[in-house]
Amino acid sequence: MKHGFIKVAAVTPDIRVADVAYNQEQIIEKMKEAAKLGAKLIVFPELCVTGYTCSDLFEHEILLNAAKQALFEIAEETKEIDALVFVGAPLAVDGKLYNVATAMNQGKILGLTSKTFLPNYGEFYEMRQFTPGPKTDREILVNGEKIPFGPNLLFQAKEMEELVVSAEICEDVWSPIPPSIQAAMEGATVIVNCSASDETIGKGRYRRELIQGQSARLIAGYIYANAGEGESTTDLVFGGHNIIAENGSILAESKRFENGIICTELDLHRLISERRRNTTFQLAEERILPRISFSIKKEETGLTRTFPSRPFVPSSETERAYRCEEILTIQAMGLKKRLAHTHAGCAVVGISGGLDSTLALLVTARAFELLGLDKKQIIAVTMPCFGTTDRTYQNACKMTVKLGATLKEVPIADAVNIHFRDIDHDPENHDVTYENSQARERTQVLMDIANAHGGMVIGTGDMSELALGWATYNGDHMSMYGVNASVPKTLVRHLVKYAADVAEDKELSEVLYDVLDTPVSPELLPPKDGEIAQKTEDLVGPYELHDFYLYYMLRFGYGPEKIYRLALQTFDGEYDAATIKKWLQTFCRRFFSQQFKRSCLPDGPKVGTVALSPRGDLRMPSDACATIWLKEAERL
Repeated sequence: MKHGFIKVAAVTPDIRVADVAYNQEQIIEKMKEAAKLGAKLIVFPELCVTGYTCSDLFEHEILLNAAKQALFEIAEETKEIDALVFVGAPLAVDGKLYNVATAMNQGKILGLTSKTFLPNYGEFYEMRQFTPGPKTDREILVNGEKIPFGPNLLFQAKEMEELVVSAEICEDVWSPIPPSIQAAMEGATVIVNCSASDETIGKGRYRRELIQGQSARLIAGYIYANAGEGESTTDLVFGGHNIIAENGSILAESKRFENGIICTELDLHRLISERRRNTTFQLAEERILPRISFSIKKEETGLTRTFPSRPFVPSSETERAYRCEEILTIQAMGLKKRLAHTHAGCAVVGISGGLDSTLALLVTARAFELLGLDKKQIIAVTMPCFGTTDRTYQNACKMTVKLGATLKEVPIADAVNIHFRDIDHDPENHDVTYENSQARERTQVLMDIANAHGGMVIGTGDMSELALGWATYNGDHMSMYGVNASVPKTLVRHLVKYAADVAEDKELSEVLYDVLDTPVSPELLPPKDGEIAQKTEDLVGPYELHDFYLYYMLRFGYGPEKIYRLALQTFDGEYDAATIKKWLQTFCRRFFSQQFKRSCLPDGPKVGTVALSPRGDLRMPSDACATIWLKEAERL
């Protein structure tokens, strides 16, 4: 439960139709098995106490009485486990038969959620035996106990207030207006579904998409437990297709036609964060659904779910290629509009032979193709100075020629040395002034060339650099349109690789592959033995770590402690705890202290869910204090 995680399970037990004693035994056994796995929320299928396929046997009092008694005996067993449990069963109330999801905790039945929508089409004829649930909740007497009964009950954990659970039953989620909509609008963060959905051709895929979509629509966790083997096969087959989803992502899914347990963790803090930032998700002002308290022990949830180490980069090669093409198109379309709107006579790109400027040049070339303009109007400017190596210089030149752009070389060493003289700076003092003077000189050259040719300067800086403030203010930080502004460094690499993979020109591909093999560097310090002396990741930290921190801090509002926990698990074997902690502290410090650079960013296209534009995703004061973040990071 620490950091908002709660372990949950969907269970399909072996059953026998109408053999209540056997089913009760199997439910209890599986319930205890799920609890041993650490599950605090355990969900069983629809009518599993009797079996869904009892048909007209549901009219027999002997079966109904046995089912009712079984519910209380199963509930008694929950004294021995630490979980909220939902079990599907038939229940006779006031001469009517209802299909209910029974909530149990600490030896008691807490509530009985009735099924609202009864299918009576195709292979289903539930209205032959059952009555749709009542419109509103009330208390009913069952075995001498008063128990809440109704269509939409909410169960809230005393020890974890954000854990608010609501149940619906099978067809409810297939209906036009599922009960879970109102439940979520009144604060339910987790929806459980006790289901008995049979298998037909294509239904498994549709069911998966339905649960995935409902979890996304509600910004909720969704636990779907389905009936499986053991149900009657007189006319139907049930596959035990269990699904656990979270805000549009499938976290766990069973293999169909195999009964068993699936178990994973829901991240409630992530869900709450998503709801807070989504202004169209508005909780109901007037709450009418009853809330029933339950208890679970407060303890740290062991994590079995994984978190991608490169969250901005799809793990699937096919999806990665699709994403790269989409991003390059978004970048190029953004630049296309800006070039057309400004009637720019040319585009000026500072080309260094590094990843960022390579991507910017590739995007600019695409934009010119879309506009039908001659790529000779792209002026790629290389500005060798004290730190330029032959490798990066040659790659910049070759790439420009291969893309059909105009190459212009402007050595800046003399201009920078004159500037050092003017400001009384010792050229042997390789401090921040030494470095930034070069970056600002390069920007001045680019701006003035753009002015001379009636064009605009295309920015090359990426989102990871902006997050860390790893840019010279009014140097490489400034441009007239920043095409890479919302592309993180880990993704820049894959975009360049994709361009190399699909390039028809073999020589261009070779140059791009060599750029990928070149260490990331601003090349502002003199090389050593002809090799790059200044490696960015040695100074500021590994970009794969910083992009991980950036994603989870901005996308979900995680604090340093939770990010650290996830990073330890995710980067196990790649980075040790001390390294992860060191660079996390660096990230927190730099992210806050460098906001002033992001507050005056040039325009640039947003490509993903995380962006730093002061006009869009990040409205942050430049003088906000990092104290509480840094204190938490230091306690790790």
